[in-house]
Amino acid sequence: MQIVVAGQGYVGLPLAVRAAEVGHRVVGYDVNPDRVQQLAAGESYVEDMGSARLRAVLESGAYSATAGGAALAGFDIAVITVPTPLRDGVPDLTYIESCARALGEHLRPGATVVLESTSYPGTTEELLLPILEETSGLKGGADFMAGFSPERITPGSKRWSFEGTPKLVSGIDATSLDVIKGFYDGIFQTTVAVSGPKVAELAKLLENTFRFVNISMINEMAMLADALDVNIWEAIDAATTKPFGFMKFTPGPGVGGHCLPVDPMFLSWKAQQELGTPFRFAELAADVNRQMPDYVVQRLVAALNKRGMPVSGSRILLLGLTYKFNATDFRNSPSAHVAELLIGLGADVRGAEPNIPDGVDTGLNLLRVDATPEEVAAADAVVLLMDHPRFDLAMIKGQAPYVLDCRNRLSGANVETL
Repeated sequence: MQIVVAGQGYVGLPLAVRAAEVGHRVVGYDVNPDRVQQLAAGESYVEDMGSARLRAVLESGAYSATAGGAALAGFDIAVITVPTPLRDGVPDLTYIESCARALGEHLRPGATVVLESTSYPGTTEELLLPILEETSGLKGGADFMAGFSPERITPGSKRWSFEGTPKLVSGIDATSLDVIKGFYDGIFQTTVAVSGPKVAELAKLLENTFRFVNISMINEMAMLADALDVNIWEAIDAATTKPFGFMKFTPGPGVGGHCLPVDPMFLSWKAQQELGTPFRFAELAADVNRQMPDYVVQRLVAALNKRGMPVSGSRILLLGLTYKFNATDFRNSPSAHVAELLIGLGADVRGAEPNIPDGVDTGLNLLRVDATPEEVAAADAVVLLMDHPRFDLAMIKGQAPYVLDCRNRLSGANVETL
């Protein structure tokens, strides 16, 4: 089949390459010409998609990358994997809208459009479908098929592969579901059909809100435990011995990335707009998680004060700038907020991030350094924000005069845990 994957980021590129590997002819469409040029040269910028795999499908002719709308013509199935950010707490669906119009111009009877981009329940049927119908002059269900299938990418995970993660699928009608399920059956090891797009859309938000709320709960409990002089990490390990009714979550400097701090707010916005009811759990969780970088800085300032050192002028080394363990993405990273707060207090802030190549703009006004023994020893304080495998934790413990460990990886007289 002729497949279009619109959006060639961390979701779209792995899907496009995998679809090409299983025998489809795939056009990777992206409006960013620089990204397309990089892909056409066989260079992957997605951490879970090696350049060797990309080059293999390019060389076979099964995959091509383009920024030109003319290449969308003739598709059998188009999958939309464009960003859905929040702008001042309001979902920005303009990328979906523009993509739907571009696809609608080439939509033909018998073709299928699938939305993978995360959004609130109703987006597929109330936003995407009308645009496709208006632009194409065709009728959804009668002339073309459509549905929603949420992405479940977990960047940096060694446990869950792209094709090994069960895939939820839905359609606007039975025929759409059959076509969409058939397509994904050839790509994923397991597909799970649900009754309609709204269920699939809500399931995606439920998955991420579950994590978001539980992380906020354990973050707030960590702050309370410290005030009560109780070791939260030991309490977590103790609770984990219960074989039922408990799932382990651990505290950290906050949440970040492309989805976790964003997705629950889609449902919160939808509930407020349509029902006039706040989604209190999500809003409370967001408030707690937003406080965590400030709490990290407060703990660090208190530790420096105990040592007779003001934070202003102190040399502070931050270890790990990405939003997640072993990731290469620093979007919405809580580490970035920690850095900004410390810089605002007059600290000499340096950051070590082995997963992001030198020269990549992190958007942070700090000096990028390697976590060498000399750099660690020269710091007045070291803050372990992300415990990437490439950090030499034993060396850090041995060389640092003081460590604020936000990941509970170190112990000793010179170490405090979050």
